[in-house]
Amino acid sequence: MIETNIVLYQAEWCPYCARVRSKLTDLLLDYTNVNVPSDHSQRTNVKDVSGQTGIPTMVDGDVTIADDDDAIIAYLEKTYSK
Repeated sequence: MIETNIVLYQAEWCPYCARVRSKLTDLLLDYTNVNVPSDHSQRTNVKDVSGQTGIPTMVDGDVTIADDDDAIIAYLEKTYSK
């Protein structure tokens, strides 16, 4: 596993989140997984870090990518692929 500061805000039932989790696993990245409630009004932790409540949302140091699995995957490939 490769140590990172990545925090992924997601839900197990979300297919877009599953795509991101799969890419993190493929790249052997260690990350923190934060499961969020299904009710958007209760996703205060996501709103605090990204200004919105959509998932998946990823934070990696100074980089925050909100509610866009394609952009998260592109970032992970660019930043962490060998």
